[in-house]
Amino acid sequence: MEEALRHLRRKDPILKALIAKVGPCTITYHPPTFHALTRAIVYQQLSGKAASTIFRRFLDCCGVRVLKPESILALSDEQMRAAGLSGQKVSYVRDLALRTAAGELRFGRHKRLSDEEVIAELTRVKGIGVWTVQMFLMFALRRPDVFPVLDLGVRTGMQRLYGIDATAKHEIYEAVAEGWRPHRTVGAWYMWRSLELP
Repeated sequence: MEEALRHLRRKDPILKALIAKVGPCTITYHPPTFHALTRAIVYQQLSGKAASTIFRRFLDCCGVRVLKPESILALSDEQMRAAGLSGQKVSYVRDLALRTAAGELRFGRHKRLSDEEVIAELTRVKGIGVWTVQMFLMFALRRPDVFPVLDLGVRTGMQRLYGIDATAKHEIYEAVAEGWRPHRTVGAWYMWRSLELP
């Protein structure tokens, strides 16, 4: 992590100032499992606090601390909706559970795949798009150089810090983040943290 911070401070004066304000990077990682990807689906398009509450209720509904496909497939759609999942997310979580139970997805092998291969495999699951897989790459597979340009928080942080217009194309954000390589994951984490500053 210290190497990443040195690189980002050297390459980007705006990030250098932000790192000084925020302090060390304290990314929280999850094991690259079925549980982690299910969690990423639940967290889609929700604030962290709301998502955390719903995910906790969903775990209680399943009666487990670590989700397995079988614990989800044992639930009815109504039970999952009662835990706070939208009808769409119920169908997404169920599709992920069915594909995993059928052996179509094997979570132990993702560590050996490239970022692009992981994205190609997991986006075949209903409701899992590039953003969700990027969160899995960053926070479960611990990939160091993921830039989630689809993330509103990352873009908002960059708009504030770099003066990027809200209507700018994704290529503008990607061009700014190019200097962060090969540590774009850490750069993105600091964009999220920037939103918590006064």
